[in-house]
Amino acid sequence: MSTDHAAARTYPFEIRHAIDIAAPIEAVFDYVTNPKSWPEWLPSSHALECENRPMGFGDTFHEHWSTRTGPVDLAWLVIACDRPTLWIGMTYTSFMGPVVVHYTFEQIDGHTRFTRILRNPARPKPPTPEMVSG
Repeated sequence: MSTDHAAARTYPFEIRHAIDIAAPIEAVFDYVTNPKSWPEWLPSSHALECENRPMGFGDTFHEHWSTRTGPVDLAWLVIACDRPTLWIGMTYTSFMGPVVVHYTFEQIDGHTRFTRILRNPARPKPPTPEMVSG
């Protein structure tokens, strides 16, 4: 009995960025969890179909990317939301597998530390060098 393990191979990928923002934690949380703001600070995000408000647990929305190979439509589901400290959304693409974005927020000395973690736990191909360098 033979199995093709190469076909099942995945390349887990994770990248994180943190920034300190001179604003109250609730304001930062509400801004970044409103997908309508994403094109302002996420280069890959071009258009979103959703209400113009922060997304909460169980909310769904659609994002449209433009890639080298053409347009990509993503259906997002908010799988965790604990305002103003935690937000997690999940989507899936055939070329990236499952994608999870994990946002955390900390109030520190009059500013908010916002951390964005993008996880790709079962990526079907290795990340590009540009992705790894962040």
